[in-house]
Amino acid sequence: MKYDRVFNFSAGPSMMPLEVLEQAQKELLNYHGTGESVMEMSHRSAEFKEIIEQAEKDLRDLLNIPENYKVLFLQGGGTLQFSMIPINLLFNSKKADYILTGNWAKKAYQEACKFGDIRVAASSEESNYTYIPETSRSDFRSDADYVYVCYNNTIYGSHFNEIPDVGDLTLVADMSSCLLSEEIDVSRFGLIYAGAQKNIAPAGLTIVIVREDLIGHAPKDTPVYLDYETHAKKDSMYNTPPCFNIYMAGLVFRHLKKMGGISAMHAKNVAQAEKLYGALDALDFYNKPVRKKDRSLMNVVFTTPSKELDAKFVQEAKEHGMINVKGHRSVGGIRTSIFNAMPDEGVDTLVEFIRKFAEENA
Repeated sequence: MKYDRVFNFSAGPSMMPLEVLEQAQKELLNYHGTGESVMEMSHRSAEFKEIIEQAEKDLRDLLNIPENYKVLFLQGGGTLQFSMIPINLLFNSKKADYILTGNWAKKAYQEACKFGDIRVAASSEESNYTYIPETSRSDFRSDADYVYVCYNNTIYGSHFNEIPDVGDLTLVADMSSCLLSEEIDVSRFGLIYAGAQKNIAPAGLTIVIVREDLIGHAPKDTPVYLDYETHAKKDSMYNTPPCFNIYMAGLVFRHLKKMGGISAMHAKNVAQAEKLYGALDALDFYNKPVRKKDRSLMNVVFTTPSKELDAKFVQEAKEHGMINVKGHRSVGGIRTSIFNAMPDEGVDTLVEFIRKFAEENA
């Protein structure tokens, strides 16, 4: 079955704004009269220097990033950050506290254990990560070098509805699946990182926003590429960066500013999520495992009464032009990701299908 365009509910790589794709298509062979594609362009050229500098400026504008934070455009995905964070940030007590709210937080915790005294401060693993644990300042060690959270849990469909109170401790957040979908106070965090393939750009780019005082403390024997200072000193140009991905991210940043910024995008996301959750909540046919107040705006997870019906839902959704709604392989069920680029028409089509499927299979 072939389509011109489908509604892609994938958790990543995800949909990108159609306007951005069309702009990239228009400029693909000849970027701004240079006679070459950005994919062919030297990362040392004046043209690319302008691209990366404008991308950083627009991101700083969108998130109101304070001047004492560096923005790094890196590679290696979120997985590399599981290592880079403890290598660079465990520079005093060598202690860090992690809140486990899903697979990615757990993987980050397991990796950090290789580098220091790492402790689970709170976890919802016992309930299959169906809620965000409540914490207070007293739950964290007073001498911890940092506290780590995964702000939005893509697999399990949960999200922190408020920033954890860590007092004067450094808060580190994986925001791979929610950055640019909501307004955040960057100054409350020591480091934020995000793989780009959800709300920002094609897979292959990782953005790190890190406070300057946290840079420059990596052990002397740290491999050069794993030291944040390496990239900060060279403005993300120590080696060839993911040039085309940075260009695409820049187009997305410009598109978001045109759309009214993060507040406007968040309002759209809330409206879409309320419509989708509302349809699911109105039907006893579907099981919604995540505690209501902890539900993600980006990743909506649910199941039908059986695995067989789950599989049927996935197949029939595809036949109706909605792809990648199958739940993560580790949990099964159904997951519909409604990142920034999902149009209202996609959510409306899904809601109609949810109601029709329940009626036909109850």
